[in-house]
Amino acid sequence: MAGKGNKLWGGRFSGSTDAIMEMLNASISYDQRLAEVDIQGSMAYAKALEKSGILSKAELEKILGGLEKISEEWSKGVFGVIQTDEDIHTANERRLKELIGDVAGKLHTGRSRNDQVVTDLKLFMKNSLSIISMHLLRLIETLVERAAIEIDVILPGYTHLQKAQPIRWSQFLLSHAVALTRDSERLGEVKRRINVLPLGSGALAGNPLGIDRELLCSELDFASISLNSMDAISERDFVVEFLSAATLLMIHLSKMAEDLIIYSTSEFGFLTLSDTYWGWALSVHQADPAPGAWHKGSLRMNIPQQWSLNSDSLNSTKSVFSPATLSRSC
Repeated sequence: MAGKGNKLWGGRFSGSTDAIMEMLNASISYDQRLAEVDIQGSMAYAKALEKSGILSKAELEKILGGLEKISEEWSKGVFGVIQTDEDIHTANERRLKELIGDVAGKLHTGRSRNDQVVTDLKLFMKNSLSIISMHLLRLIETLVERAAIEIDVILPGYTHLQKAQPIRWSQFLLSHAVALTRDSERLGEVKRRINVLPLGSGALAGNPLGIDRELLCSELDFASISLNSMDAISERDFVVEFLSAATLLMIHLSKMAEDLIIYSTSEFGFLTLSDTYWGWALSVHQADPAPGAWHKGSLRMNIPQQWSLNSDSLNSTKSVFSPATLSRSC
């Protein structure tokens, strides 16, 4: 077991932490996805520390060089996580000290886990939202383009899986495009509220060291600075908003996948999917849209993420990863 000085919560305690509690508290198994944004935040904060006189130029260069090395290790998949790495922040700090020595400890001057963690989470979500929005707009554009090209195609419209009225194929495509456009707008609104810098808020009462938050805002590409330090470090309402918007997006994507699966079956026969999206059911010698069905199911499985979000902000990070990753992959 590591000495207390190497542990996140070890500074003022004389006893060792129970092994079971260490296992329960550890988040490195999933929050290492924040590795790159954690390094970005630390680089920006180091520059602010140098500007405020806490770090010398030589110390800044040493810290930035160490962080760049750590980033390279993560990108190459050679970063070595050890048992005492409770979370991604502890892991990066431990490795930085191994690389550059005690000067690494100055990086955390005036910075709290509270403002560090929420900054990392916002950076990750901003990046994810940009990627999701880009792919979503491409999908909407494709639906609109196909609707224009195939506007004269007529097919039955269904209610309760029974023929009801004739519709244009373009109307079907645009029904999905319109719903996805609302999703795109919602994600844009979420990103606008996420795009507020919390770093520099400290544990709750701000930073007394003259940290230039405008510099941090510019370095990390945030649109504005948080107005209240207590609100900045304690609120995770943006996580709930993201999960809500992502849930609706996944419902709409699942609905579209289900419609395309049904329309491609031999019973309906309105469209033919590429072999890329088919499997084979050997027992009945028929094409089986298994990949599409799997995707539809995966989208629906992520819906409970919103409702299972614990109000404790320490648990909010994990709830973001699955919807963010799946939405990006669609």
